[in-house]
Amino acid sequence: MLKTSTDQRKLLPNFEQLFATTAQAPGGVARLRELILTLAVQGKLVPQDPSDEPASELLKKIRAEKDRLIAEGKIKKDKPLAVIAEEEKPFELPVGWEWVRLGALTELITSGSRDWAEYYSDFGPIFLRMGNLSKGSYRLRLSSLQHVIPPKGGEGSRTSLIENDLLLSITGDVGMLGLIPKNFGEAYINQHTCLIRWMEILRNEFFPMQMLSNAIQDQLNAPQRGVKNSFRLSDVSGVILALPPLAEQSRIVARVEALMRLCDALEEKGRLEHTQHQQLLQAMLDSLTQTTDARDLARHWQRLAQHFDLLIDRPEAVDALEQTILQLAVRGLLVPQDPSDEPASELLKKIRAEKDRLIAEGKIKKDKPLPAIGENEKPFELPDGWNWTRVSEICSIVTDGEHATPQRIEDPSQVPLVTAKNVRSEFMDYSVTDYVPRNVAEQCWKRCKPELGDVLMVSVGATTGRLCVLREEVDMVLVRSVTLLRAVKLGIDISYFALNLMSCDTQREIWGSVKQSAQPCLYLAKSAALKIALPPLAEQSRIVARVTELRALCQQLREKLAQARHTQTQLAQAWVEQAAA
Repeated sequence: MLKTSTDQRKLLPNFEQLFATTAQAPGGVARLRELILTLAVQGKLVPQDPSDEPASELLKKIRAEKDRLIAEGKIKKDKPLAVIAEEEKPFELPVGWEWVRLGALTELITSGSRDWAEYYSDFGPIFLRMGNLSKGSYRLRLSSLQHVIPPKGGEGSRTSLIENDLLLSITGDVGMLGLIPKNFGEAYINQHTCLIRWMEILRNEFFPMQMLSNAIQDQLNAPQRGVKNSFRLSDVSGVILALPPLAEQSRIVARVEALMRLCDALEEKGRLEHTQHQQLLQAMLDSLTQTTDARDLARHWQRLAQHFDLLIDRPEAVDALEQTILQLAVRGLLVPQDPSDEPASELLKKIRAEKDRLIAEGKIKKDKPLPAIGENEKPFELPDGWNWTRVSEICSIVTDGEHATPQRIEDPSQVPLVTAKNVRSEFMDYSVTDYVPRNVAEQCWKRCKPELGDVLMVSVGATTGRLCVLREEVDMVLVRSVTLLRAVKLGIDISYFALNLMSCDTQREIWGSVKQSAQPCLYLAKSAALKIALPPLAEQSRIVARVTELRALCQQLREKLAQARHTQTQLAQAWVEQAAA
């Protein structure tokens, strides 16, 4: 058993405290892994043993072995390496360790061959490429393997791999790794991958571990060159490594592996807890949206409130709560009904009369009648005084933007050309905007000119269904990927209309109607046919006021959680920095 001095014990970190403090912080386990590697390569992970043969003696043995292999013609004569200057050394080494360049510890550093595509096969030796290497690990990724039948005596045979060869990506994402395990079989590499074959005495996992550390990755990422972000073989040979005594290398590897297994367990525990948390939260929130009356809702809400701090303890939980608030709102469960309110059936008659007037005056086009909403289409039961209706029945205009994209210019004094990227969730983003000449815009406006209070909704692509209300008057031209919905203002609270469109029920209907082709597309006819749960006008206003109040509380909760996580992260970082100091 090693004897650890009092001074050394002070230097070695208390991992029980570290794991307890850091693992709970956002990204905490990743920081722990990084810290473990940092401590390992700095000699702070396990105590030193004065009886170990120092690394200086190990270097003499390696040099003698290299000279023997060169004399026997088994490896090429290596080129002299630059002396390591003091300013190149990233940290102070323990007694018995040495700084050394990577090339001094290897039998072979080379890259793969080009033009292997003609030898690809469905069977035969494995052909490893950058896609088989890993970031943050040296385990090979074997889910997608290419095979080759190489020509006999071909140039590529020099990269035939053996156990414990380390592969390093040297173009593109420089620094990815892969270690060849036991019994891997015949395999070769392509030209984007560097093969590092350590001297036989050093073929353990200490140096692959060290190559993952920040001290080495910083070197790999510092001198990147060329259009393809390439790293030369001479750069690989010149990488500076910390060399411990051979016996200490084994102790470090064993300690790192044990601590990494604990990190694996922490990550798995976190994934399991996250899944269980999501399932429990969703069950509680579903119980709210499946209620049928205010008394039932109050009972389920009380049950949620008893565990609120445990369930609503992360940003995604607040998002789920906020979406539940919207669902309750559009189902008539968020505010009480008032029997004295004019029912939605009368409101629909007024909307119809207003639309007929606008049609008669030539201000809007005559709308096409849509089929009545069948009982099997209704996703939930409405309160008294509410009605099911369709978007086209409460909108004077349902249209999309220009089908032929107008001429684009970069002149902010002209008219913004609004695309899907400008329509964010509940706000317009003009930070990245093209423009069209005003005379072109005026031609486009003959068909459609957005106005204050219009709803703009993305109708093409991955963000289909995302929408916002125009809250300020801005001249703009729309492209085809944006649909304009103009509600009849005398009967519709535009904020309620937007909340209804954003609710889970409507978003599910949108995505159920999306045509799946090269990219998702919600046609105008489908937009016009979307179902809306319409309350009396006075109740619409009460719902909007209540939702606004509750969403403000959700935002406050997000900010508190963000501050708590920031504090937790700072505390974890302080522990990590103290351990690494």
